[in-house]
Amino acid sequence: MVYTERNTWSTLIATAVIIPGYIVVVLQQAAGGPLTSVDWFPIMLWAIGISIAATIVLSLLWGIFAGLRDPKGATATDIRDRDIDRMGARVEHAFLVIAGLGVIALCAVGADVFWIANAMFLGFAVSSFIGSIARIIAYRRGLV
Repeated sequence: MVYTERNTWSTLIATAVIIPGYIVVVLQQAAGGPLTSVDWFPIMLWAIGISIAATIVLSLLWGIFAGLRDPKGATATDIRDRDIDRMGARVEHAFLVIAGLGVIALCAVGADVFWIANAMFLGFAVSSFIGSIARIIAYRRGLV
């Protein structure tokens, strides 16, 4: 497994764990009451920070173990890796555009800030998750 594929897996794993965790914490904080009453901002910041840290730690640990097995190939990349990364970025951008349009629609109808912020936050998370899946599929099956 090449360097960029390991990083993609790290991002996918961190996102798959942190986002459901964020949702659970917000729902617990609401305790059956309205979600808009939750102090969501610190929870969101923690989720973002933990996600970034988890991705970095997973990538580093995976890189160390890969470097022990194959020191020369631990950080090697080629044109295929760059092409896969570009394709994944296009997929991510498509989902960010959808999230952005959702945020604009929420603003237009005067939605609460909770819904606007969480729509964008989940848009970032979904775009990262789907982009990672697209990259992994490309690594496993090849670019068409």
